Amino acid sequence: MKINYVKAKLYDIEKMRELVLPEVQSGVILERSEDEIATNIRSYTLAFSDAQLVGFTALHIHTKYLGEIRSLIVKEGFRGQKIGETLVGYALDEGKTLGLQKVLSLTYKQSFFERLGFVEIPKESLPEHKIWADCIKCKHFPICNEVSLIKNL
Repeated sequence: MKINYVKAKLYDIEKMRELVLPEVQSGVILERSEDEIATNIRSYTLAFSDAQLVGFTALHIHTKYLGEIRSLIVKEGFRGQKIGETLVGYALDEGKTLGLQKVLSLTYKQSFFERLGFVEIPKESLPEHKIWADCIKCKHFPICNEVSLIKNL
C-alpha cells in the first residue's frame, strides 16, 4: 500500500474534520473550526492512501524558536504502519527548514513521541499563550492528563 504525503488544501478541510471527529468527541484532540483550519492550512501535512485521507498533523509555530506538533491523527485500520511517524518526520523537517530550535507536543501517547526523540518536560514550562489559546478550550481543562514533551532540532 502506497501512502502519499502532501500539504493540505482548503478543499481538504471537510475530510480532515470528519477523520478527527471521533478523537475530538473523546477529548483526545482539540476541535478546530473550519475557519481555524483554513487560517492555518499551510501548517498541515496529510497522508492519503489512494484518494482516502488516512492521517494528518500540523506544525504550529509559537515563537521564532519553538513549534508544536498538533492534531496528529491516523485512521483506525491504518495505525501501526509508521504513517504517524512519517507525518511527524515531515513536520520536524519543516521546522528545521524554517529555523526552529525546538518542537513540543502535548499528548496522551508519550511513548510514541519518546521513540521519536522527544523528552518529557514540566507543563509549567509551556508558553503561557499556549495555555490560554488552546488548553482553555479543552474539555479536560484545568485537570489535564496530557504529557508535554519537547525535541531539540
